[in-house]
Amino acid sequence: MSLTLSTEEPVSQRGDDPAHQEADARLREDIRLLGRILGDTVRDQEGEAVFALVENIRQTSVRFHRDEDKLARRELEAILDGMSIAETVRIVRAYSYFSHLANIAEDQNNIRRMRAQRANAANASGTLAHAVKRAREAGIDAALLSKFFGQALISPVLTAHPTEVRRKSTIDREMEIAALLDRRERMQLTAEEIEASEEQLRRAVVTLWQTNLLRRSKLTVLDEVANGLSFYDYTFLREVPRLHCVLEDSLRAQGGAAELGSFLRMGSWIGGDRDGNPFVTADVMRGTMMLQSRRAFSFYLDELHALGAELSMAAHLADVSDELRALAERSPDPSPHRAGEPYRLAISGVYARMAATAHALELPNRRAAVGDAPAYASAQEFKADLDVLDRSLIADNSAVIARGRLRQLRRAVDCFGFYLASLDIRQNSAVHERTVAELIDAAMPGTSYLALGEEARIALLTNELKNARPLGSLFVKYSDETLGELALFRMAAQVHAKFGAAAIPQCIISMCKGVSDMLEVAVLLKEVGLVDCSGRSGINIVPLFETIEDLQASAAIMDRMFSLHDYRKLVDSRGAVQEVMLGYSDSNKDGGFVTSGWELYKAEIELIEVFERHHIRLRLFHGRGGSVGRGGGPSHDAILAQPGGAVDGQIRITEQGEIISSKYSNAEVGRNNLEILAAATLEASLLAPKHSAPRREYLEAMEEISELAFKAYRGLVYETEGFVDYFWESTVINEISTLNIGSRPASRKKTRAIEDLRAIPWVFSWAQCRLMLPGWYGFGSAIDAWLANHPDKGMAFLQEMHREWPFFRTLLSNMDMVLAKSSIAIASRYAELVADQKLRETIFGRIRGEWHLCIETLLDIMEQERLLQNNPLLDRSIRNRFPYLDPLNHVQVELLKEHRANNPDEQVLRGIQLTINGISAGLRNSG
Repeated sequence: MSLTLSTEEPVSQRGDDPAHQEADARLREDIRLLGRILGDTVRDQEGEAVFALVENIRQTSVRFHRDEDKLARRELEAILDGMSIAETVRIVRAYSYFSHLANIAEDQNNIRRMRAQRANAANASGTLAHAVKRAREAGIDAALLSKFFGQALISPVLTAHPTEVRRKSTIDREMEIAALLDRRERMQLTAEEIEASEEQLRRAVVTLWQTNLLRRSKLTVLDEVANGLSFYDYTFLREVPRLHCVLEDSLRAQGGAAELGSFLRMGSWIGGDRDGNPFVTADVMRGTMMLQSRRAFSFYLDELHALGAELSMAAHLADVSDELRALAERSPDPSPHRAGEPYRLAISGVYARMAATAHALELPNRRAAVGDAPAYASAQEFKADLDVLDRSLIADNSAVIARGRLRQLRRAVDCFGFYLASLDIRQNSAVHERTVAELIDAAMPGTSYLALGEEARIALLTNELKNARPLGSLFVKYSDETLGELALFRMAAQVHAKFGAAAIPQCIISMCKGVSDMLEVAVLLKEVGLVDCSGRSGINIVPLFETIEDLQASAAIMDRMFSLHDYRKLVDSRGAVQEVMLGYSDSNKDGGFVTSGWELYKAEIELIEVFERHHIRLRLFHGRGGSVGRGGGPSHDAILAQPGGAVDGQIRITEQGEIISSKYSNAEVGRNNLEILAAATLEASLLAPKHSAPRREYLEAMEEISELAFKAYRGLVYETEGFVDYFWESTVINEISTLNIGSRPASRKKTRAIEDLRAIPWVFSWAQCRLMLPGWYGFGSAIDAWLANHPDKGMAFLQEMHREWPFFRTLLSNMDMVLAKSSIAIASRYAELVADQKLRETIFGRIRGEWHLCIETLLDIMEQERLLQNNPLLDRSIRNRFPYLDPLNHVQVELLKEHRANNPDEQVLRGIQLTINGISAGLRNSG
């Protein structure tokens, strides 16, 4: 057994250029190597019989998937039916590891391609060098580019959305294997070293085989925080500063500013996202900030220690500035060995002050300082001392030394401060409403806040914003919910006092549906001093518009908000910048993929017009998931597809679940992904057309297509009798809840209703059964109906829209990807889990018909003969996975039958959980 490539379509027939064929040849070498090692591991650990069974299943699965071969299907069922539960679990583990190792090999191949691209970065789309070159060609000089980045904000925001099924232990082992492959790639090894390297790989694979794929206990919120912080060690702490420095050098060489403003700022929801997660409390938020700060201080202190070892210059051999000499004289370092080494003295003094700062913030320090020193009041004070070292070195013609570790550290301090990442607070508007109602009704008996209409609420809340007295009273007994919300806001105020306002800059309102939802939060912030009655706010109040209806109302809500004098004062106190968050996941579940994408696009156009009219800068925060069904897809294309004026140098984007590890576990890949965000932001801000909307005919066509797709999607999901039963019986939605992959419950309420289900398990479930329904359903019938309504325009018009309009092109490109990962043959087996035959045949028949129609119309519009025709790399990747992915689906179906028949063997549920892990790994972006 080995991870051999599928023989369905030989690579040599794909017509790639020689460089790509060479890269693919090396990919096949890596896959064969890892496959051979895994095959040997299965033989050694599980025996020859299991090894033979795995290969037999794979070959039969290839025949079934390729041709929907009924004979192959019967053979596959016979093999699976003949296996014991114990054998089944072993098979599942083998195929799951196939997917994990294939991912490692592909990632290494992507790194190869990235390196090759960097050799000609100025001509490679998605690189900063290419974006800067385009800007210069458009007449934008380096000075203007420096100014642009000085005012820009690009912020990837890590969230704890539970779609990463791998344990950190598994990720660590996989990173070890990836590092070994990378070493073989970069170094010219001797025969002896090659043999030793292969033994290391074997050792790592055997260890991986014997490591639990599944978590045995549920994650706590602080566990999620700790997991998220590991990516700062892997990537962010070094690559964020490095990216700034490379761009700074490039612009300076072309006449730009000597020092570039920091524009990349990391954000996080982990430990601050309270929406639907009762485990995020004030104490958890405090613990989160302590863990974040601890990681930042650990990095800074280690870097200072290393810097002290490096800057060994003697006073009689190097000139030092007066301010550096003064800094050295303030050092408490008594060592006679450093008496003539001013830089080391200065650094030991800086280290002592940082150690004192850590102590003041109640953070541990592994290495004692040389003596006592006063703590820093802020990160800016710390950086000011580092700047003294920098200026002294440059004045002594030692800029080459200043450009080393010191430069990276100075930039890191500027980007990460003492808090590491900005933590957002998020809560549902309904909770804010109940909290304010309880406070107001206690303070003003007889008000009955919840019974008031919207206008009455607005009048009451705006008056309350101007009132200096607090609403809350120590003599009133409030509900636990209200006490919990107030405690969280008080903790946010304490964090501001301790770490600075940038530590928690946003308060996000989930399911924001009206003006009062935003004013309620302003009143709650006033209770803890983060908003004052003079009209100053210490935090951004951010509405999150999630459903189709809310997106349609978003511009009117913001227009009314800016017309309120008291709210406008709060916005002006924040620099006249207002952030608005757009929810991709819930709008998709609510209205389908096509309508969600279109309503998001329209909302942006309308918001741009409102903000321009009120002279307020718009910053959009895109709540994108990993999968297409939750707004995912290539970030570069997504940013460039925004309407003109939607980016304007400021953008925040969520990075969720398995996407975080795939993008940021490897430093080189992480740096590339950060660069893609920066390059796309530059291009969308300065090089895209300034008008917000394309041709009127395109907008009219898209509006009609969206209405038709919405009708088709809603007709199936919300209006078809029995659909809820079909969904719960034909997917692993029940079994997903048994996985310990996150701290947050799967549903908002304890019902089976689709409306109450969170978007993540909704999308995740459809991915597991290989239908990916949220990523395409309704498009085919919408296009079919539109063509019938417009025979004069016909397919040629839609093809023109695809060629000319980035939004439509990106929409279809994402659908192309998700349909390529789907399999109607596999999905048919899941449909058989539905007990009611008539219900099964009716609903699956509709789904299958729409699936075929969707592919047919998509290929016609994109002028392709097959899915992913224009993306051969992804096409090969998906095709090569099917022989290893499909058996996991077949086994999952059999195990689901056993589990739902109440088989008492605990290995049945464990086997299902393992298949969920393996399928998720094979699909890569499933949640």
